[in-house]
Amino acid sequence: MSAATEDPPWLRRLLILAVVGLLGLFLLLPLVAVFTEALRRGWAVALAALADPDALSAIRLTLLVAAIAVPVNTLGGIAAAWCIAKYDFPGRRLLTVLVELPFAVSPVISGLVWVLLFGAQGLFGPWLQRHGIGIIFALPGLVLATIFVTFPFVARTLVPLMQAQGREEEEAAATLGASGWQVFRRVTLPNIRWALLSGVLLCNARAMGEFGAVSVVSGHVRGETNTMPLHVEILYNEYQFAGAFAVAALLALLALVTLGAKALLERLGGRRMGGAL
Repeated sequence: MSAATEDPPWLRRLLILAVVGLLGLFLLLPLVAVFTEALRRGWAVALAALADPDALSAIRLTLLVAAIAVPVNTLGGIAAAWCIAKYDFPGRRLLTVLVELPFAVSPVISGLVWVLLFGAQGLFGPWLQRHGIGIIFALPGLVLATIFVTFPFVARTLVPLMQAQGREEEEAAATLGASGWQVFRRVTLPNIRWALLSGVLLCNARAMGEFGAVSVVSGHVRGETNTMPLHVEILYNEYQFAGAFAVAALLALLALVTLGAKALLERLGGRRMGGAL
């Protein structure tokens, strides 16, 4: 960059200071406040709140929903990214729009859609009731709502990378007689594994923290259909602030660990790519 086009030092420092200040005000300060409030009455109170049966049920349910939704979205995201990046077909743009649809639609609306389909008065509700199948206000509804909201994360992480890599390596492997599974396992997967892990971690973080969609389909049954975000809301509305902030702090800690793992994977992936070059 020439001296004529380079930003003045004072301007760079001002911009950096402004960005750091905004991040500290709107991101770091709220997190610090959550952890401070959770521990304000001591570790014993916070741990007791987390050991409450309803809190434990919410933690287990959150982890279970994520454990189901994330693998489903991983497989679906890989398939969608493969189709978008590797194939030319009518409707490719439409598929890209559908992948990104959950980003544009409010999570509350996505939850209402499942209620309209599977609720007691929904399209399939009467048939489900006659056969004793519960989806809304049960685990299947929570999983469906979470899958819808978190679907784009894996696909949108992989699509740009797979498009940049092109199709030459896969086509060469296919020409040499490799099957579709062999091409994916030996050629595509090694090239995308770091981005894939990053997308999976982001999907997992959102799955554990999702509120709007699961709130609509859960029914807020304490100890049965409340995930951790819903449990925080209930405790806060009941003025049980110690318990609410303790569960919120645990949820924030899980998110921070997930983001830390993502940053580590990106760093390792960058080193591997640099070593390969």
